[in-house]
Amino acid sequence: MKYLTDDRIAIEIGDLTKLDVTAVVNAANSGLLGGGGVDGAIHRAGGTEILAECIKIRETIYPNGMPAGNAVVTTAGKMKAEYVIHTVGPVWHGGNSNEPEILRNAYINSLKAAAEKKMESVAFPAISTGVYRFPKNKAARIAFSAAREFAAKSEYPKKIIFVFFSESDRETFIRAIKQD
Repeated sequence: MKYLTDDRIAIEIGDLTKLDVTAVVNAANSGLLGGGGVDGAIHRAGGTEILAECIKIRETIYPNGMPAGNAVVTTAGKMKAEYVIHTVGPVWHGGNSNEPEILRNAYINSLKAAAEKKMESVAFPAISTGVYRFPKNKAARIAFSAAREFAAKSEYPKKIIFVFFSESDRETFIRAIKQD
């Protein structure tokens, strides 16, 4: 694993659902009941325990769906991880609907959830860059900046890992953060 900063932030290629970390972050939709992409993969890998907790969250905390930028924690079910941190990123509408701030909040609130439970390690996908169409370069800079700033202020999580499914997405992330 290659660390980008201070042995706390790393980037790798892999399958988020198979990582041996304290928590994986789910790029969820507001319904929290599974979906496509990362969301569907996490629900399939973790099994029914994740869905059961998400249903309870929808019945109690977010009956109308979780707003973009927020984060909640559930079990990880059958995955190696102990927890799933579900967050909803923004849908890209050209950048004029507060999308960068909402995306930043998705990362920060996920990291706050990890810190509150003193999680050792948390692995992130590229939130909002798939069907939500957030430009990958912009998303990378926001994600890395949020992680770096949070790590400077908080002891937990001790390891923040950005995980990409493809080498091209990993390289896009690295090129984007080097521009800062």
